[in-house]
Amino acid sequence: MSEREIIVLDSAEEAYVRAAEEITHVAGEAICTHAEFLFCLAGGSTPEKVYELMATRFRLSIDWKEVQFFFGDERCVPPDDAASNFAMANRTMLSKLELRPAQIHRIRGENPPERAAELYEQELRQCFGLADGEFPRFDLILLGLGENRHTASLFPGGPAIHENERLAVAVEVDDQHRSRVTLTPAVLNNAERVMFLVTGEGKAAAVKDVIEGGTSVEQAPARIVAPEDGVTLWILDRAAASLLSR
Repeated sequence: MSEREIIVLDSAEEAYVRAAEEITHVAGEAICTHAEFLFCLAGGSTPEKVYELMATRFRLSIDWKEVQFFFGDERCVPPDDAASNFAMANRTMLSKLELRPAQIHRIRGENPPERAAELYEQELRQCFGLADGEFPRFDLILLGLGENRHTASLFPGGPAIHENERLAVAVEVDDQHRSRVTLTPAVLNNAERVMFLVTGEGKAAAVKDVIEGGTSVEQAPARIVAPEDGVTLWILDRAAASLLSR
C-alpha cells in the first residue's frame, strides 16, 4: 500500500538540509540491511544544493564506497555539457567523493536517444540482476517537480506516462532540450522510497495539483508516482506549500 508523507520547512535552505538528512538516514538503513545504497539522482537546479551538502557537511555520514548512483533522466547532450544532469551531479557531488567508476551509472546522453535508453535499460538489468518482466527496486529515488507538473522527463501528454513494460525510454519533450531519456513510471513506482524536493512560490500551483488532485495524470504526470509498496516523501519549503489546503 502506498504511503505519503509531507514535510514543510520555513525556507528552501532548511528543505535542502532536511533532504540531505533524509538521504543520509535512508543510506544508513540500506547499507545495514543489504550492504549497499541504491540511489537514483534527480537533475535540474533544485538538487544542486543538496548534492553540495552531501559532499561537504554530510560527507562523513555515509559509507560512500557502498553507494551505487543512477539517474532518473537525462538530456541528450554530452556528459560535460552544462545542460547534462550527470555534469551537474558530478560537479557538485560525485567528483568530490573518491568513488570508483563502477559506482556511477549514467545515462549516455551523447548517444542517439533510443540507443541511450536501450543501453541504460541493459545496465539496470545487469546491476539489479533482473529477469524479464522485473523492475529495479531503488532504495531512494530523488525527484523534482516542474511548473508544468512534470517529473523526471515525464512531461504532460507524453506517451511515456503510460509505459509499464520498459525501464527507460527516449522521449521528445516541450523544452529547450527536447530529446531526453527517462525512467518509466513502472520503475519509479517500484522504489522503496521516493522523495520529491520542491522549493519556491513558482512551484506552488504544481504542488497543489499533484498532491491534492483535481488534475489528470495527462496534465500532471507527477501524479502517477505512488509506489505500491513504498513511501512517497514530499519535502517542501513554505513557498512551495503555500497553496495546499492543509
